[in-house]
Amino acid sequence: GPWTLVEADLVKGRTITSFPSIRTDIENAGGTWVDEEVVCDQGLVSSRNPDDLPAFCAKIVEEFAEGRHDVAAAGATA
Repeated sequence: GPWTLVEADLVKGRTITSFPSIRTDIENAGGTWVDEEVVCDQGLVSSRNPDDLPAFCAKIVEEFAEGRHDVAAAGATA
């Protein structure tokens, strides 16, 4: 979940969503937290809670269908 992403230093510069209780951790790690059903940032899909699973699953399927993302084109740095 989001805490794993925070611990792995993968949220800096990204916009993600999660349970509201994790908001501060995401922001302290340099990410932007939003209260939305599902968020996709550079191929990273996140959702808030189990009620959002239908939207999350639909977005995951869409992202897989799109294939590999070109991180450089998205403005990210390695």
